[in-house]
Amino acid sequence: MSTDRLLAFALMSLLLIVVPGPSVLFVVGRALAQGRRAALTTVVGNTLGAYVLVVAVAFGVGALVERSVLVFTALKLVGAAYLVYLGVKAVRGRRSLSTVFAADAAAHGSLRTLGEGFAVGVANPKTIVFFAAVLPQFVERGQGHVQAQMLLLGLVFNAIAVASDSVWGLGAAAARSWFARSPRRLAAVGGAGGLTMIGLGVTVAVTGRKD
Repeated sequence: MSTDRLLAFALMSLLLIVVPGPSVLFVVGRALAQGRRAALTTVVGNTLGAYVLVVAVAFGVGALVERSVLVFTALKLVGAAYLVYLGVKAVRGRRSLSTVFAADAAAHGSLRTLGEGFAVGVANPKTIVFFAAVLPQFVERGQGHVQAQMLLLGLVFNAIAVASDSVWGLGAAAARSWFARSPRRLAAVGGAGGLTMIGLGVTVAVTGRKD
């Protein structure tokens, strides 16, 4: 794959990943309730779950999207609409993010924490939409090896996700008391993230294949 294509995908991935979605909120919740180790274990679980989605797209949905412009367009528009919906929902529910501080502080085993993180990662609707509707747009079909390209793009996405989610988790673990003193700060983060997600949805809707 060309460097320009990889960089463009990395930028699109970053725009999605930095928005506080289900995985990020779960990591933050674990960090606030249980500390740094639980947060990082959750990040690993999320990443493994997300890559299962990449494999599914590469060997299933992705192949169908690759062959059918109609399926691609329909999926892209549905995905874009859902991203906008998630963004609006995040903006409207930004004040409820403070409930994350009510998380049970009881310690869980590392294996259980990993498994719960995996479940959140594999069921994250934001990630499902992105991999199914956006990832195939960056495949260079003329180069062949479509599945291998998708798997590579998935690795790029997950590398960025690990870095970003780890920062969220470590930051939350280090700043528990600061967030707890002002739930408005968390609400502001949720609102900004929602607006970013809306913008990403619009971008997905108006870009992509023309063939």
